[in-house]
Amino acid sequence: MGSDKHAARLLNNLKMERVRTILTHTYPYPHEHSRHAMIAVISGCLFFISSDNMHTLIEKLDNNFKWWSMYACLLGFFYFFSSPFIGKTIRPSYSTFSWWYIAWILVAALYHLPSFQSMGLDLRMNLSLFLTIYISSVVFLFVFHIIFLGLWYIGLISRAAGRRPEILTILQNCTVLSIACCIFYSHCGNRAILRQTPRERSHLSWYSLWKGGGNSTWLAKFTHIDDLKDQVCSSWFAPVGSASDYPLLSKWVIYGELACNGSCTDSSDEISPIYSLWATFIGLYIANYVVERSTGWALAHPVSVDNYEKLRKQQMKPNFLEMVPWYSGTSADLFKTVFDLLVSVTVFLGRFDMRMMQAAMTKNCDEDENTELLYDHFTDKNDFWFDFMADTGDGGNPSYSVAKLLAQPSIKVPLGDDDFISLQRGNVLLIGGDLAYPNPSAFTYEKRLFRPFEYALQPPHWYKSDSIAVDKPELPDGVPDLRHYDGPQCFLIPGNHDWFDGLNTFMRYICHKSWLGGWFMPQKKSYFALQLPKGWWAFGLDLALHGDIDVYQFNFFSKLVKEKVGENDAVIVITHEPNWLLDWYWKDDSGKNMRHLICDFLKERCKLRMAGDLHHYMRHSCTQSDGPAHVQHLIVNGSGGAFLHPTHVFSGFSKFYDASYETKSAYPSFHDSSRIALGNILKFRKKNWQFDFIGGIIYFLLVFSLFPQCKLGHILRGDSFSGHLGSFFGTVWIAFVYITEQSYVSFTGVLMLLIIAIMFVPSKLSRKKRLVIGILHVAAHLMAALILMLLLELGIEICIQHQLLATSGYHTLYQWYKSVEDEHFPDPTGLRVRMEQLTFGLYPACIKYLMSAFDIPEVMAVTRTNICREGMESFSRSGAAIYYASVFLYFWVFSTPIVSLVFGSYLYICINWLHIHFDEAFSSLRIANYKSFTRLHIKPDGDLEVFTLGVDKVPKEWKLDKDWDSEPKPTEKMSHHRRFPSKWCATALHQDPINTVKIVDRFVIHRSEKETGGS
Repeated sequence: MGSDKHAARLLNNLKMERVRTILTHTYPYPHEHSRHAMIAVISGCLFFISSDNMHTLIEKLDNNFKWWSMYACLLGFFYFFSSPFIGKTIRPSYSTFSWWYIAWILVAALYHLPSFQSMGLDLRMNLSLFLTIYISSVVFLFVFHIIFLGLWYIGLISRAAGRRPEILTILQNCTVLSIACCIFYSHCGNRAILRQTPRERSHLSWYSLWKGGGNSTWLAKFTHIDDLKDQVCSSWFAPVGSASDYPLLSKWVIYGELACNGSCTDSSDEISPIYSLWATFIGLYIANYVVERSTGWALAHPVSVDNYEKLRKQQMKPNFLEMVPWYSGTSADLFKTVFDLLVSVTVFLGRFDMRMMQAAMTKNCDEDENTELLYDHFTDKNDFWFDFMADTGDGGNPSYSVAKLLAQPSIKVPLGDDDFISLQRGNVLLIGGDLAYPNPSAFTYEKRLFRPFEYALQPPHWYKSDSIAVDKPELPDGVPDLRHYDGPQCFLIPGNHDWFDGLNTFMRYICHKSWLGGWFMPQKKSYFALQLPKGWWAFGLDLALHGDIDVYQFNFFSKLVKEKVGENDAVIVITHEPNWLLDWYWKDDSGKNMRHLICDFLKERCKLRMAGDLHHYMRHSCTQSDGPAHVQHLIVNGSGGAFLHPTHVFSGFSKFYDASYETKSAYPSFHDSSRIALGNILKFRKKNWQFDFIGGIIYFLLVFSLFPQCKLGHILRGDSFSGHLGSFFGTVWIAFVYITEQSYVSFTGVLMLLIIAIMFVPSKLSRKKRLVIGILHVAAHLMAALILMLLLELGIEICIQHQLLATSGYHTLYQWYKSVEDEHFPDPTGLRVRMEQLTFGLYPACIKYLMSAFDIPEVMAVTRTNICREGMESFSRSGAAIYYASVFLYFWVFSTPIVSLVFGSYLYICINWLHIHFDEAFSSLRIANYKSFTRLHIKPDGDLEVFTLGVDKVPKEWKLDKDWDSEPKPTEKMSHHRRFPSKWCATALHQDPINTVKIVDRFVIHRSEKETGGS
């Protein structure tokens, strides 16, 4: 009995559920990370190549200037194409695809150039051997995985092996294995090393490398790289033995090449070192995979429960979404956004309005209507704080940074001179629209809006995220009404992005749910009125996509002003769009109903207007007015999480409602805003690499009809650089004339691009200016596309003239490999013939056509030569398709960096010189920094103190907050009572928003005094 009790206590102490979690965790298995192996293989390759051939490379540099220039162009284009993906994780994505794509077509181009051969390095054998080993490895491992999964399915292997391997993992491992074998062959060959006696082998020991004359230095000994290589080849990677040692496998192995002087009387019986290396790698992979999947990796690395929990928490990170890629050519969300916008504008705008349905659903009784739209439970507060933010729900990092600051019980902000001020958390959070980007949906609201706020301030433990609030407000147990609820509350108005689906998602997630994280949401409609302490009011207006309030809102707010708002009260009007700035910018006059409400009903009682939509902070204060100043202060603060907008574009604003205004604060400053715009030239493609899909296709269509250029000899025959250059640009002009006079496809592409470019220019400019800007924009793109086309054709023409391409048909690489294979890879047992018979001819056919598909330059050159000789009419559609596909593979790489450079330069010129495209030029940069919100304080004397708090740089890396994790979490305690309410803190604590927040703007509004500015 005693032993049983002891065993029971032991099992309880072990916490078996956690032990099972450790043994069957879902982290990737170690063998699936082949990136480090790839780095090691490539580094070793570069070391051996550089040590043997660097001196030859330098000696022949002067004699091969033309080829090195071509190398520089190729590597330059390929670098700029791949630069956005440097440092990214290897995973199934466009980034990974681009890396493999670049490696493929770059190597296929480089091995045709002569400089590698002049260095003594013939890449043809390495490439052909790589493809052969790669195909064999992929087939072998696929068969192994199928057998392994079959054994798991019938129950012969433990359940831990049930996780299927990723296809990309198998391909990566096969790539590393093939590269390793090719590197070995490059330096050691396929020589059969004859067996030696122990005495003979001792003379090849490592000691012999360093043994030499007394006058030899250590460095001189180290430079004997050939001896080192021979020692590595003979000692490290020597064959495992002769085929006679393995009689069962003697007919299924590859033999080594016998190294001897003169003619060799006998064939080699030694197993090929290449085959030995390949079999070793395959065996290690299989053994490693079987052990890991059968027993669980953690069995070999046991850890205690406490240590495991600590390690798990250290590795925990929030799963935030990145900033929305507005220029992505592959984003389904963006296409859905465009579709929803078109439907909303063309179908519903002016025909159906959700605000009308809300009014119809509101009860007829005035008292009941006020209950659903007017909230007066804050009037008894003596010291009242509330916050305003807008335009959140873009990137997870900036959204959480702002939400974390909003959630803190208080924020200690520096005032200067070692002085600080403590700002209390707002009793109410007002959000001014655009809750999630790019379109309203369940996914964007849950991942981009609710997730950051729930991390910042957790909802009650009993709250279910999928529940629907039937009878709002649904207060926590023990709270009789809203006046007795002491937690933070939240009221929201929709923005234009929330209206893209007719306000459906906003109604589901805001009006029919009770919690946004730890903020309680009592509102039932998309607009509201809050009666605040000391005679202050907050009106939240819903402008929909019309830019104005509807008649039902006007009726409600006008009655409220007449019946409830006192003569000495002060009103804060909150809208999504800052129509004072946008009307000035677009030279428009919107919001007439809203103007009527403010000027004729509120009169001078509107002390402050706040809005979002523009993702920056700006404050304008009234300085002079011929009549009454209808609005004292105008604030735009849409920096709640979305990408940054410029401020310098709006520096000229000064008039609104017949009153003069002055810019009191801008964040970022006008100078910083103008400087940030330079990023369009330098960083457009890095930030918007998904634009490749559109840009590359557009450039290819512009020059589609110009391929191939068969008469380029006059450019190469020039005697001077100026002569070459003149002939080059003369050919560019001829190509342009050909497009305008004879081409159909390219001319159609140019015409369509011109129409799009003219329509892309903002309508605030005159038609003449829009036409000029559009023509110049398209001319820059067309010139760049023509130059790139001609450079590609010149490169092919030079290689053809020097007999580097188009020498022996489409299967040049395979034919050369077959001639070398028989010489260096003897097959006395007829293994290759048996493989061909067993696979019904697929074995050689697959390798043959794979090599042809790999050798894109050869396919392109051979087809080009045939077209120039016989004409395009002699080609079938499939032949023409193969040619244009091979051209596109290279032209796409050349064009994508250039189209991004040209388009980014266009945006920079427009935003800084013409002050247009403020949305397009900054959405491309996807800047997460310069985030802010406004905290307002109604003091006991009735004055309103306004603080705008900003964070210059938003953290990108987060970790679990130790203070949050260690604080007790009783279930009956609401999260707003906690001292540390937010789950994550910045990995570098000095970059955490709590430590970097600062006061961007501060002023005071007096409630009863009629003033012309804030103090």
